[in-house]
Amino acid sequence: MQGLLSISRVIDAVNTHIGRAASWLILVAILISAGNAIIRKAFSSSSNAWLEAQWYLFGAVFMLCAAWTLLSNEHIRIDIVSSRFPKRVRNWIEVLGHTLFLMPFCILLLLDSWPFFLKSYLQNEQSMNAGGLVVWPAKFLVLAGFVLLLFQGISELIKRIAIMRGDIEDVHGGGHSEMAEAEAARLLEAARAQGLLDAAKK
Repeated sequence: MQGLLSISRVIDAVNTHIGRAASWLILVAILISAGNAIIRKAFSSSSNAWLEAQWYLFGAVFMLCAAWTLLSNEHIRIDIVSSRFPKRVRNWIEVLGHTLFLMPFCILLLLDSWPFFLKSYLQNEQSMNAGGLVVWPAKFLVLAGFVLLLFQGISELIKRIAIMRGDIEDVHGGGHSEMAEAEAARLLEAARAQGLLDAAKK
């Protein structure tokens, strides 16, 4: 199991690095959007290339950060239901969800996106808009995003099995609802301690 956990740690490190780097593209997209808007208003000029660059950057953030989002446990969950189950049941929901839904979904998308990208790349597909960008890099992002997400799904499955075996701790606890309750309790306790401290000073 330690060998699999080592592989999981490598996957986590790679997706964390890629996710953090890709998140900066949001700032680039904002700067391009603002600059394009200023030029359009001030000089009545615009460019399809700049508009498409914004879409490409948004797509890059969405696809390249998806695995990092899964790693951080920030993807959408139905905690209102799962949080009511015992921990053992929640663990099995995670295992079955990753095995029967997430990974097959990623594999299907990879099988579909590979010819989608390859055809565009071989044809050096260009935008249909005048002055637009090359299309295949955007299609490659779909392929790359699901490759990263598939590997992160494997990593999460390895960690969940290790948690069920007692080899590692569950750092995410019982989901967002329990984490929110724990954080609220911590803040309340800190506020009470601060109140006592202020009262003692008086």
